[in-house]
Amino acid sequence: MTITRINIGPIHPSTHGVLRLVADIDGDTIVRVEPHIGFLHRGVEKLAETRMYMQNPPYMEKLDYLAPMSYDEAYVAAVEKAMGIEVKERAMYIRVILLELQRIASHLFFIGTIGNDLGQMFTLFMWAYMDRDMVIDLLEEATGSRMFYVNMRLGGVVRDLPPDFEARTLEKLNYLQKRMGEYESFIEKNPVFGERMKGVGVLSSEKALDLGVTGPVLRASGIEYDVRKNSPYYVYDKLHFEIKILTKGDNFARYKIRLLEIKESIRLVREAFKRIPEGDALGMPVKLRSPATKEKVAVISREVPKGECMMYLVADDQKPYRLSIRSPNFINLMSISHLAQGVRTADLFATLGTLDLVMGCVDR
Repeated sequence: MTITRINIGPIHPSTHGVLRLVADIDGDTIVRVEPHIGFLHRGVEKLAETRMYMQNPPYMEKLDYLAPMSYDEAYVAAVEKAMGIEVKERAMYIRVILLELQRIASHLFFIGTIGNDLGQMFTLFMWAYMDRDMVIDLLEEATGSRMFYVNMRLGGVVRDLPPDFEARTLEKLNYLQKRMGEYESFIEKNPVFGERMKGVGVLSSEKALDLGVTGPVLRASGIEYDVRKNSPYYVYDKLHFEIKILTKGDNFARYKIRLLEIKESIRLVREAFKRIPEGDALGMPVKLRSPATKEKVAVISREVPKGECMMYLVADDQKPYRLSIRSPNFINLMSISHLAQGVRTADLFATLGTLDLVMGCVDR
């Protein structure tokens, strides 16, 4: 055995950001991979401790710039819990609708880029970007911004849904529902995609639990865990949806689980629109009273598109005393050392791609 060490990144187009991989290879086979991180570190948690509560959501949204609203919501929910602030019922439904649209947009980005990670299927990339753009149009219409939304306010949202938003959303969701069948046919009838993805980068259910991965990566390995079901928040316990799981735990399963989750998010949005009540949904002004909870501590868990995000917040009068974030991307990335063993060098990038990383969330 002759081991060669190569550096991949930190400015490599298939590392999905500023990630450096140090890979030991034997011929064309990966023997060991060690991820090196920290190139994008900005100290978000410590910055948040120096600013007033509602100055921080824009920082949270930069953690995952493909699903920014998810982290905005998680942070605001932690502040609400610490302050004892109740979220208005209509605002709960609006948050669920927007968060599920955000999940669809995030998963579409993954589906578009996974073909590129294989060095083929540029058509898929253009399809997914075109369809994602329609979802982004809806989020822009609802929030007034196209990339970073900052639409959560304590107890509600900044803006209620615009007139006829439901009709326009359902029309686009009907289109997306049909498109998912076309995606499946286009992707899964491609023999090269199947050969490159099936049986590659296998993560068993036991190993997935050992490594602590969450989200689609965990569910693709057969573990039925989703925060929206296991620890429901807002109105998820009133809505009907399934936790999608697959058992193979390979690259193909991690692709397929996200496509199935898009279908479930479409289902969730449709039902939320049927149940949403009338009333006020706007949040309160940004100035806060002293924390209402005796311990001044809030721990929030959320199912963001990449996995389970947790916010640990110790409250003070006008700013967090401590803020700690459990990043799903950070934990999921650690599994690459296991997943890549025995994988061909060319398939390392597809294996990494199926983790659906955003390095801003890894480094924080």
